[in-house]
Amino acid sequence: PKPQNAITVAVSSRALFNLVEEQKIYEEHGLEKYVEYQQNNENVILKPGPAFYFVKALEHVNARLLELYPDDEERFDIVLMTNNHAQVGVRLINSINHYGLTIERFCMTGGESPIGYLTAYLTNLYLSADSDKVQEAIEAGIASATMFTANKDVVYSDTQLRVAFDGDAVIFSDESEQIFKEQGLDRFFEHEQLNENKPLAQGPLKGFLEDLGKLQKKFYARNERLNCPIRTYLVTARSAASSGARVLKTLRSWGLEIDEALFLAGAPKGPVLVKIRPHIFFDDQMYHIEGAQQLGTTAAHVPYGIAQKYSKS
Repeated sequence: PKPQNAITVAVSSRALFNLVEEQKIYEEHGLEKYVEYQQNNENVILKPGPAFYFVKALEHVNARLLELYPDDEERFDIVLMTNNHAQVGVRLINSINHYGLTIERFCMTGGESPIGYLTAYLTNLYLSADSDKVQEAIEAGIASATMFTANKDVVYSDTQLRVAFDGDAVIFSDESEQIFKEQGLDRFFEHEQLNENKPLAQGPLKGFLEDLGKLQKKFYARNERLNCPIRTYLVTARSAASSGARVLKTLRSWGLEIDEALFLAGAPKGPVLVKIRPHIFFDDQMYHIEGAQQLGTTAAHVPYGIAQKYSKS
């Protein structure tokens, strides 16, 4: 599809494939040895990385869209966006072809940060294993997250893309979280009830949820709601009775639907995510990411909002 029509998801090579061993060679022996190793092993297929099954699920959605709308270009376009050197490209191409992935656009920046290219590629979502680059992209206003591999193998749905989002500082801004962090839980509840009818401001991943919603409506228009290959989940530490109404009314005011909303009232998110088995779970707080990882969920950290200040301190 033409970039202006596509939903462009840029993925780094270390998010798409498992390059832990190769990264170690780069860090311990330098660039020349790293490139030499990659060239010597260019026919050795790379193992899947944390974003691999998410990308596979995006491609399944594309296949379904093409069946229903063969002339429509509004679908996912996956771009490999990496600061790898072009000499490593052959191994990446061989691995992509081996798995039957449709990734035609590469951006290999030879050691330079690829962030400047994200805007040029009209990127809707950027996934990387490098937290510094993700932070740079978030500061540039691009929806981004750092990928973390699950600590257990999980069987993912191969017929439905499942995306789970935290609420505050992910879909929504961190305005309410600021009150919780600085003034405590009681003041937070009071603030949310007073502002129940005032929509929250948007957070960094609101646009991607919107993109998913647009594609879902294409399936609904063809009477495919019950067989839709996209399902979205809100998994939030908020409690429903005390602070849930504002969240649901905000989504309604944006014209967005979420398929399932789980209000956990501070309970751990990991066990719920095991039941959902999302291809990706976005959260702004590392302790939720780590809890999800331990129980087998592929998690993506969104470095946005006041929680980053508290996690660093």
